Amino acid sequence: MLTIKVNTFQKLTTQELYDVLQLRSEVFVVEQDCVYQDIDGKDNKALHVIGYKNDKVVAYARIFKPGDYFEDASIGRVVVKGTERQHQYGYDIMKASIEAIKNHFNVSTIKISAQTYLKRFYNNLEFFEVGEEYLEDDIPHITMIKH
Repeated sequence: MLTIKVNTFQKLTTQELYDVLQLRSEVFVVEQDCVYQDIDGKDNKALHVIGYKNDKVVAYARIFKPGDYFEDASIGRVVVKGTERQHQYGYDIMKASIEAIKNHFNVSTIKISAQTYLKRFYNNLEFFEVGEEYLEDDIPHITMIKH
C-alpha cells in the first residue's frame, strides 16, 4: 500500500526533492538508456505527487494546471521504481494524480504525452490516443486525453 503526498515545489523537503530526482534519473536516464534533460525548469510550477512505501519514494508523478505545460491540465514524469512495479503502483500514482487535478484545479480534462508502449496502461485509466505517434528524446510517444 502506498502513502501518497501532494506538495508544491516550495514545500518539498530537500530530501524529498533528492529522492524524487534520484528515482526519475534511475528510470528515465539509466534504465531507459536515454540521455535527456530531466531537470527542465518546470518542477517549480508543478504539484508533485509522491508515493511512499515504508518511507521510501517508490512512485511519482508531477501535475500541471491548464496552461502551465499544455493547454489542458497534464500529468508527466510518471514513474515507479523497477523493483516495485509488480504491485501496480503506477495505477495508484495515476489515480492520485487524476484526483489531485480535480481537487486542486477543478478540471477533468487531462492531456499527457505517453510512451507508446504504455498505451494500454493509460487506456485502462480512460486516456485515449489523439493524433499520430512521435519521437520525444528518441522514444516513441503518443498524445492521450482523458475527459
